[in-house]
Amino acid sequence: MIAALRRWSREVDRAGDRGLERAYPVLLQARHYLRRVARRAWAFLWPLLRPVLALFFRALAAGERAVRRLCALLVRVAGAASAVITPARAGAVVLIAAGACLVASQFIDYRAVEVGQPGYAGLPDVAEAPTVAVRTAGEAHTYLLVPVLLPLGALAMILGALALQRERRRLGLAVAALGLLSLAVILLVDLPAGLDEGAQTSRFAGATAVLQDGFFAELAAAGGMVFAGLLYYARPCRIRISLSGRAASARRRRPRRRASSRAKVARSA
Repeated sequence: MIAALRRWSREVDRAGDRGLERAYPVLLQARHYLRRVARRAWAFLWPLLRPVLALFFRALAAGERAVRRLCALLVRVAGAASAVITPARAGAVVLIAAGACLVASQFIDYRAVEVGQPGYAGLPDVAEAPTVAVRTAGEAHTYLLVPVLLPLGALAMILGALALQRERRRLGLAVAALGLLSLAVILLVDLPAGLDEGAQTSRFAGATAVLQDGFFAELAAAGGMVFAGLLYYARPCRIRISLSGRAASARRRRPRRRASSRAKVARSA
């Protein structure tokens, strides 16, 4: 059995060798034929592809030049803008914007009373409970027919305009103080008044007081006044250098003298 398998494997090996020997000349001819075909195809296609490739690379070069010009223009614009829009002026603009947001928030509805809210608990968001007793933010802290936060926001805008002209750091502290005062009015006056149902509980069943967008708008504006004021006061961030540090930096910048003799070179080494 083993001898028969050996003879069979030898016959298969010999047959494979004969097949490879016969196929080798055919493969050589096929390779030469494919080379000739590839050369002829390349000789035919290259005159057609050369103008297309030249146009493609010219377009790439034109795009590169356009991008470089645009980058140079943006650099010049950024340099000119950096000379006009300084950190102090940007901070002053933020102060004015925070005061304007506080003034605008006084005319937005900040609270309402929803009627029958428990009956709308399992319904989709499209079905909402009806609201009554809607009030704007300025109505909660009105004194002498003028909302309290309205002059505070206007004063913050005026201080921001002064900071834009004079660049006084103390103006930032004044705006931050106005922001703290506004936060106190919002949390001590608006918040309890906004969550008070009042007489609506006796008129409607399931009346619930909810806070609207106006409350959160004035709260964000007052917090922005505090943050912007402190940010304006904190700039610019100056790093103090001690006298020893200045002396060390001066020694590093001082050019060293060249040695005039071998003895001096040896001593310096």
